[in-house]
Amino acid sequence: MRRPPPPLLLACLLCAQAVLNAACGGAGRWGAHPKSFYHWKAKVSIGETERRYFAGLGCERLYMRFFDVDAAPSGGSAPAAPMAKVEPFDGAALAAEYVPTVFITNRTFVKMPPEGRVRLARNVSSLVESVRSQNKLAASGEIHVDCDWTAGTRDAYFAFLEELRAASGKDVSCTLRLHQIKFRGRAGVPPVAKAVLMCYATSDPGDGPGRNSILDMALLKDYMEDAASYPLDFDVALPLYSWAVVTNHLGEVKLVNDVAARDLGADAAHFQYAGGGEYRVKEDFFFRGLYLNKGFSVRVEGVSPELLREAKGYLDGKLRRGYGIVYYHLDRPFLEAFSIRDLE
Repeated sequence: MRRPPPPLLLACLLCAQAVLNAACGGAGRWGAHPKSFYHWKAKVSIGETERRYFAGLGCERLYMRFFDVDAAPSGGSAPAAPMAKVEPFDGAALAAEYVPTVFITNRTFVKMPPEGRVRLARNVSSLVESVRSQNKLAASGEIHVDCDWTAGTRDAYFAFLEELRAASGKDVSCTLRLHQIKFRGRAGVPPVAKAVLMCYATSDPGDGPGRNSILDMALLKDYMEDAASYPLDFDVALPLYSWAVVTNHLGEVKLVNDVAARDLGADAAHFQYAGGGEYRVKEDFFFRGLYLNKGFSVRVEGVSPELLREAKGYLDGKLRRGYGIVYYHLDRPFLEAFSIRDLE
């Protein structure tokens, strides 16, 4: 019978393995999972906390949302236009490769003619370069596009992605929603070298308190049943954010971003805990820019370290390969709900 290693040798082997895992960006059973972040706010505030987590996780890339693109709300002939452009910021605040990221609404591609795709690709490429130059960022070899395309817009969107690659001379990557990977026959597979699968926003916040609409493991597993066979290399994005789901007397739902349960619990003058994770508004008042009436129901949805660990364990066993993890997103209030070890 083979003898077990001496305790001291075993301790040394375990220590060496831990060091190797850290060097590999948090290696799971099936390979390395290097970490990176999204940054989605128009006003950039990168302080000591953001730098500490970014460096502590060995991150090298920050997917920085530069601007959004939307079609004319009236559906008229006006060309798609940029909006919510990121404000000027100090790129030296973080030692990172800033990957230009652009969010484009699905309606932008409804009934878009071929010449519109070419024009949009050129305009996006030009504005990306303008934002990069204005903020004195080193050039990235990639443009990342986020769009929740549908079967009806996929041809126009996919053609745009190819036009953007031609116009920019850069690699183009894009996001994948869970429904796009499950129903790939209808949604199609985008013509990019790599994608990022958004493993969050698994359901509608209006579905009620029975589910966590940010990350529900049962729904994640259902959507990803056949994900390992998807014919495109992809990393995964995992959520760190939380929000308040506000329901009025008519059952209508609104979201208030960047709210944690402790925020409601600490405001006894306005919120009364009603059990089951729900609070009742005690009197009319403004809350984070939204006017709440007495009797409104408020619940907070978020992701705990335990839920995040469960999701990562599931993904590691499901995909059985190396892949990157992109956390959404790099912002102190969200980061502080986790330790660096939680995110490794």
